[in-house]
Amino acid sequence: MNNQKTLAALFFLLLTTMSRGQNDNEEYITFNDRSNVVHGVYLGISTAYGEIEGEDTYIGGIKIAYVANRQFEIGFSGNFLYSDQNLFTPRTRNEDLFAAYGGLHLEPILFGRSVVSLSFPLLIGAGAVGYIDGDAVRRNEDIDIHNDDVDAVFILEPGVSALFNISRYLQLEAGIKYRFSSRIELVDSPVDRINGFSGGIGVKLGIFNMGRNRYKKQL
Repeated sequence: MNNQKTLAALFFLLLTTMSRGQNDNEEYITFNDRSNVVHGVYLGISTAYGEIEGEDTYIGGIKIAYVANRQFEIGFSGNFLYSDQNLFTPRTRNEDLFAAYGGLHLEPILFGRSVVSLSFPLLIGAGAVGYIDGDAVRRNEDIDIHNDDVDAVFILEPGVSALFNISRYLQLEAGIKYRFSSRIELVDSPVDRINGFSGGIGVKLGIFNMGRNRYKKQL
């Protein structure tokens, strides 16, 4: 009788051990401790206002960039600038300045995982600057631009921006920049550089957290 009780106790202990082992196997999975790297890509459109030689200047921009781990952007940026200079020349009484330039876009980002982050955009590029008849622009007339009216220009444009992370697909930005240009040499031009501050806003549309590595966790 004692032997039967002992065997029964041993059998019950064996079943209990096997049951716990099965539960342990179900509750734990392998943990992967690799860094959770986040990739992104977007198309951005922006508008800004500034001054050149004290005159109103309007800027429109477009850029496309890759975002590495919400910490750094690299891509291409292009801008078009129009400044109401209202200059008197022998050809016309109202000459306005324009410029089109683009190049490499670099942007380090701080606090990229927060709702609001801080960034430091930098554009390094080149383009063209010249004058056009402002009255003809306002009347939507055809404008002829000759080679003598345009000069090449090199641009360095650093800035600081606040980024607002609205969703996985949408980001808004607002910031200020300062534009440094090489010297321009145009006939009858009192403006020798298009340096100046500008402030603006923009929107970025894309995917800001695609290709994310996922951790394996304990259930």
